[in-house]
Order: sequence, then structure tokens, then C-alpha cells
Amino acid sequence: MDLGLKDKRALVAASSRGLGYATALLLAKEGCQVVINGRDQARLKAAAEQIIRESGASVTGVAGDVSDPSMPEKIIEGAAGFLGGLDLLVTNAGGPPAGAFDSIEEAAWARAVDLSFMSHVRLIRAALPELRRSKSASVLTMTSYTVKQPLPNLILSNSIRMATVGLTKSLALELGSEGIRFNSILPATIETDRIRELGSFRAQKNGTTLEAELAIDAQKSVFGRIGRPEEFANAAVFLLSPAASYLTGVMLSVDGGQYKSTF
Repeated sequence: MDLGLKDKRALVAASSRGLGYATALLLAKEGCQVVINGRDQARLKAAAEQIIRESGASVTGVAGDVSDPSMPEKIIEGAAGFLGGLDLLVTNAGGPPAGAFDSIEEAAWARAVDLSFMSHVRLIRAALPELRRSKSASVLTMTSYTVKQPLPNLILSNSIRMATVGLTKSLALELGSEGIRFNSILPATIETDRIRELGSFRAQKNGTTLEAELAIDAQKSVFGRIGRPEEFANAAVFLLSPAASYLTGVMLSVDGGQYKSTF
């Protein structure tokens, strides 16, 4: 199936590793020109070089912390300058720290809002002029299946990511008449550094091991295993692509059956 992605111009935020990296790699393999983003310049450079080796595509990195209010506009400017415009935008950020409600101070809530909600707002707002000039504009926000099924000790993520889902749906309705699609992808347990960090947090809290906690995660899926980053990327890239031209306002769970409700 031709996804229609050849020569599309894509920016993937927070993509020097993890799900963002897997998505950027697959976009490059599908023929996109790609800009990746991350906070660590050395890691970003290494990630770009690896994607180029595997895909042969045009790839560069634009460094910057998306949770910094001053950075999203600069990241968009850098990406659009390199690409000569922008067709596809993936808004993404590392997750906020784990912890129960009583353990989270107010300052941590403010930081988590900047990281897990306002980063999406700022990136999209800065990108809109470029997206309006595109004939195949598509935005994908990365959130979490915890917006549907909250998990213990993830009060920040459970709460704040719901705002991003509301933003995504609202923009799909507001800007659909301009031909700009907005969708969100909601991963559950996918094999990334983030999942290992959360597993380590639970292991310390429960007096177990990381391996034991990951085994529990695996059994929550109907497949009895944790998802692979490339499986997430397959779904993400399809939603971004012109092949999904009649899909907007979709909140797609990529969770191996972990979310049990019908709707």
C-alpha cells in the first residue's frame, strides 16, 4: 500500500529515542524529509545519522526542550527552514514523573503542564502558518492510553494528557474545513526507556525487580507481551499519511488489548 508520503516534510518532536525515534525512522523509510528533535545535541546527532544510514532520507536534528515556553517556536522555525515548509507534525514529549497525588508538589504540576500539554499547544500554534500552506497537512499528538484507563501512581500523566486529547479533538473540528487533520495516538506498554523507568519506580515501591514488573505489564496484553516501538510507529505513520485522508479526530489506542472497554 502506498501511503503517499514520498517527499512530505515532517517534524517529529522528542524523537532522539523511543517512540518518537521509531516514528521518525519509519517516516524517513517511507520517503519523507524529516527533522527530529531532542534536548541532547550529541544524542540528536547520533539519532539523525542512524536514520540516514537506515533510510537514505534527508534528515537533520533541531535541538530544544519542548517544555521550555520559548523553544517550540524556534524548533518549528528551524524545521521549516530546513524542509522549506511543513506537511506533517508529530507533537511529543517525555512523560512527567510518577508519584501518588500526595507526593506531587504544586511546582511539579506546573512543570508537567508545560511538558505534557502546553508543548503540544505551542508547537501546533507555531506550525499553523506552515500547515495552512500544505496540501496534505496532518498533525499527530502523542498521549497515552491512561487518558482512557488511568494507572496508579501516574496522577500527572493521567490528568494532564487528557487536556491534549481534548485539544486534538477540538482542533480536528475547528480546522478540518481548512484541510488540516488532527489525530492522537495512545500507547500503552511499549518497550522504551520510559517504560523501564516506570517499571523501576514500581519495583522500588513494591520491593520487586524491573523484570518482574515488566512481566506483569506483558500479561496485561492479550498477546502476553510488551509492544515494540516499530508497532507503534506503523500506526502513527498511517494516521499521519495521506492514505488516512478521511480520518480526523481519532484517538487510537496502540495497546495490545490492554484497554478493556468497548468504547
